[in-house]
Amino acid sequence: MTTASPKFDDRRAKRNVAVLFFAQAILGAQLPVNMILGGLAGALLADNRALATLPISIMVLTSMLTALPASHFMGRFGRKAGFLLGTAAGAVGGALGARALAIGSFELLLLGAAFTGIYQSTQGFFRFAAADTASPAFKPKAISWVLAGGLLSALIGPEIVRTMSDYFSPIPYAGAYATVIFVNLIGAVVVLLLDIPTPPRRAKGAGSGRPMLDILRQPRTVVAILCAMISYAMMTLVMTSTPLAMVGHGFTSNHAADVVRWHVLAMFAPSFFTGSVIARFGHVPVIAIGLVMLGVCSAIARSGVEIHSFYLALIALGLGWNFGFIGGTSLLATTHTLEEQAKIQGLNDFLVLGLVTVASFGSGALLTLYGWEMVQLAMAPALMVAGGALFWLTLAERRATDPNAAI
Repeated sequence: MTTASPKFDDRRAKRNVAVLFFAQAILGAQLPVNMILGGLAGALLADNRALATLPISIMVLTSMLTALPASHFMGRFGRKAGFLLGTAAGAVGGALGARALAIGSFELLLLGAAFTGIYQSTQGFFRFAAADTASPAFKPKAISWVLAGGLLSALIGPEIVRTMSDYFSPIPYAGAYATVIFVNLIGAVVVLLLDIPTPPRRAKGAGSGRPMLDILRQPRTVVAILCAMISYAMMTLVMTSTPLAMVGHGFTSNHAADVVRWHVLAMFAPSFFTGSVIARFGHVPVIAIGLVMLGVCSAIARSGVEIHSFYLALIALGLGWNFGFIGGTSLLATTHTLEEQAKIQGLNDFLVLGLVTVASFGSGALLTLYGWEMVQLAMAPALMVAGGALFWLTLAERRATDPNAAI
């Protein structure tokens, strides 16, 4: 089947990148709030401390389960409709979180986390939306610039925790969750400025590009998805348990919020140039740097539990996520057509968030049962798999260009 090449207008793409940048900055602020307070609020309300990080895990699990439906919803009704649905879910999540703390209900906190997970699954498509109207040359930059909006969310989110957590004192953390409602209302106004055409309805019986198995037979597709999965999951594994580990070693929730702030800064600040680095050096070297930085995080975290160790480890973790995840995302964008994007992007985020869910569930249990060092050691097998996949892709592409190349 042949498909006419879409016409790209990078002027429109740059406008959409600007809108998505600010949407990422404003709406993305609720994720640091939930990452910082999810475990702390869970520890406050749960009967079993091992369940403290369950709100974060529920949020990620819901993101995984709604990723495919969200992708297909956007494929039919457009990106704007999908993102507005996400902001509504995020506002409900914030309201339920605040109410849960007011009445001391762990179950209601989990329900609020589920609604936040619906929001998170839609935010995951900001980076793909950035590429929708971009030319092939501009796609890596568009993706990385949108994710750079997380730099502002890294400042806004922890500040919400710091200034608003005690607003409804003596009810801890409720003020921060309530503020999330207004974050989503403001973000919805920004989303309304998005200018991405709604995909045309396919004629009855018309195909949607190649079968999924054909797309997955491409080494690039497999490696892109695998490296994105591992980069995001390893970041989540360490990040989820960091506030609890810090409090357990005598630091305050404000210390944890500041470490998370620097972590999220490291996640998103490089995005201003990650796309240019990918365009200059290629996807594989950038992803490889990301995997190395994740390994550096593990080494630093195992070296001690002083405050500077938490700062340095979480900064390295953020850098590793940035290069690994953006590299994997932009590599995936080279593997499919416009007609195929809803199904392959949905599958990608389903698999990414699936492994992230496992990591978030395992993080609290590993920390509680075996300690902070075991959380770090658990990264090693996954990083070795991702590194092996990159090596395999390099060999496969070398053979494709030169069948006589030595293995």
